[in-house]
Order: sequence, then C-alpha cells, then structure tokens
Amino acid sequence: MSGFGNEHSSEDPRCPGALPEGQVFVLQLPEILTAVLVSLIHLFSLSWMYRILPSVCHKPFQPVDQGYLTHNWDEAEPEPNQLRWKPFEIPITTQRKVDFVTGLHTLCGAGEPRSRNGLAIHVFTCNTSMSNSCFYNSDGDFLIVPQQGELLITTEFGKLLVEPNEICVIQQGMRFSVEVSGETRGYVLEVYGVHFELPDLGPIGANGLANPRDFLVPVAWYEDRQVAGGYTIINKYLGKLFAAQQNCSPFNVVAWHGNYTPYKYNLSNFMVINSVAFDHADPSIFTVLTAKSTRPGVAVADFVIFPPRWGVATNTFRPPYYHRNCMSEFMGLIKGTYEAKEQGFLPGGGTLHSMMTPHGPDAVCFEKASTSKLQPERVAEGTMAFMFETSFNLALTNWALKTSLDKSYYKCWESLKSHFNAKHK
Repeated sequence: MSGFGNEHSSEDPRCPGALPEGQVFVLQLPEILTAVLVSLIHLFSLSWMYRILPSVCHKPFQPVDQGYLTHNWDEAEPEPNQLRWKPFEIPITTQRKVDFVTGLHTLCGAGEPRSRNGLAIHVFTCNTSMSNSCFYNSDGDFLIVPQQGELLITTEFGKLLVEPNEICVIQQGMRFSVEVSGETRGYVLEVYGVHFELPDLGPIGANGLANPRDFLVPVAWYEDRQVAGGYTIINKYLGKLFAAQQNCSPFNVVAWHGNYTPYKYNLSNFMVINSVAFDHADPSIFTVLTAKSTRPGVAVADFVIFPPRWGVATNTFRPPYYHRNCMSEFMGLIKGTYEAKEQGFLPGGGTLHSMMTPHGPDAVCFEKASTSKLQPERVAEGTMAFMFETSFNLALTNWALKTSLDKSYYKCWESLKSHFNAKHK
C-alpha cells in the first residue's frame, strides 16, 4: 500500500474479515491513535486499530536509565565553530550488546517537548535486535535514516524493512521494535509538536521532488503470544525514559484503517529539480519532507538530500557556494563521497554548521571547480548525502563534544588563496 497521508486500511491475511465494513465500533474492541496537524487548513489524522487486547493492559511505568538520550540543552557551553564528526563508532558485539534504544545518542537540539516546540538530532549505533521489548515516543516523531545495516521494524501496523538509502518515519505514540543483523548505524531527526509532510511545490506544480505514491505503509501483521517474564514497553516522555511490563505482545493488531501511520520512502525515487541555465537554485529544491513552524516559510526542520544528478549550469561555480545561513545545518553521509568535501567527511559521520557560521567547499574542491572546463557532468554519482536543517539554534550535548570529533576540521579551508585582480574585467 502506498500514498503519503492518504486513508489506508489493512488486515492480516490470516484473519479475513477482521476489518469491519461500514462502522467503527464493533464487538472487537477498537483503539484509536490520533494526532492533530495544524496548517492553513485544519487536518485531523487518526487510525483505528483492531487488536486482541487493548494496549492499556500493562503494569505501571517506572523510570529507567537514560543512557545518552537527552533534551537538556544547557549541559554544554555554546559552540559556534564549524564541527565535523568522524564515523560514529559501533560497539563490538563480543564486548557488549547494544540495541536500537540503548544505542541512541543525542548530538544536539533546541526547544523541549513540554511546550511541544523544537527538535533533537540523534545517532544510533547498535549490534543486536530488541528482544521482547518495544519503544514509543510520547514527545514527537522519529525520522530514521539508516546508514549501515538494514532495519526490520515491527510496528503496530505491520512490518517495514528499511535499508540504507531509505528512510522511515515513526510518528508520535506508535510502538515499534527494531531487528538488526550485525553492526548497524544511522541518524534520527526528532520533532516535537509537528509532523513531517511534503513541502509545498509552488511553481514546480504537480510533479517533482518526492511523489506521494512512493511512500509505503505497512500491511497488517499480528502476533498472539504470551511472553514469559513479561514484555517491556519503553516510553520516551518529556525527554525521560520509562518502562512498563505486560504479558502479551504489543503487536497484536489484526486490522487497522486510517491516515496516521508509519511509512518509509526510497531516496532513489526523488525527482531532482535543478538549474539548466546558470546560477544555483536554493537548496530547498532538494527537500524531501518538512516539519513546518507557525511562521510561513520557516521550518522547525527540513529533511534535504543531495542525490546523483546532472550539473549543466554555465558560467557558474557549481559546487555549493560559501554562505552564512539563518538556518542551522547538520549533514550526514549515507554512502559515497560528497562533492564539496571529498576528504574527511565520511559515511557514518556528520557535520554541523550553526546559524550564521560560515561554511562551504574545502580548498581542494574550490581549486578544482574554479579551473575545470564547464561541461555537462554527473554530480554525486554513487553518493547520498543529506541535511537536517532547522530555524532553531542547536545546542550540543557533552557526548557530542567528546566523541568522534574531528578537531582539525577548520584546516580544510586554511589553504584557500586569493584570486583577486583589481584590473580583471
């Protein structure tokens, strides 16, 4: 099943007729999951789930260890410099087993979930599957970007296999469990109070960027089993982790219908829009999903990609130009070599260029692009870089300042030379 934001329905094929027709409240006890989307038009998102036992059947929640997951943006001093991280280290299985939840590490963020306004950027490094446990986020939505290793994500709505070069969005309140096979790494963009949606296309019109039909939602799948020793439900609430025990699997939804679902998207399906004459178009033409703020044109967060494409602009410096920006930009690399920094920016690592901090191509890229013959050329072949962009100032965590940080990053611009000639015409 596919289509972004549309009404969907699904029933496990083992139980034909489980999805009621023509009514909602039937002898099977339904459960509703809702979220309100506020925009120019008030939209209401919800899904009805028909499950074997309601999710209310659990013991009380108790606080559990946070690990490196946080929304405390005051633990480290502000850092305005350009930052680059080497590939984040994945724990070795023989030394310690780490699953998706215990492998979450917060890099930076702003705002906080209590006021339902803001975001956080996390990385995950894990080596083992979640066993008899699931996770749900009461604070906001997770946009998950796997970089190494595939994720088999079991949700209340069904299963999603998410591989590198794909993304997955698990919306607020949805329970899920992650299975991995070996060392796995990726990135997470969390937003509070808003949800991801497709950007407005404006003059582009009906076709371009990410097409709604390419977003896939799960097919209903359930398990009816009791768990010896209990099943652990982990809840992220106001930035803290809590756990509760229950006897049955939370993935006991036999059928569901609605428009509030988890979904995935293959980045290879993105239809690139680009300049075919001269100059650069704004990077917003690479936006896959956006989480809008209350101010038109300014996002809480955008998810932007830089996929393989043709570069044809004439009389134009083709790599990204040097700039200072009213947005904060975190970049990650899924695979390949990013054209503006072929050295040092590696898959599984990241960069952060904070609001109004200057950045752009390194010296090697500048010299190469300034002297090369301008002709049509393929850009970013075999590469997929992405950006989490936000209108918030991002505060760093202590963990971010102590792990994998490349302290020589600033040196990539030191050899830039002046080519100024006052007599040049």
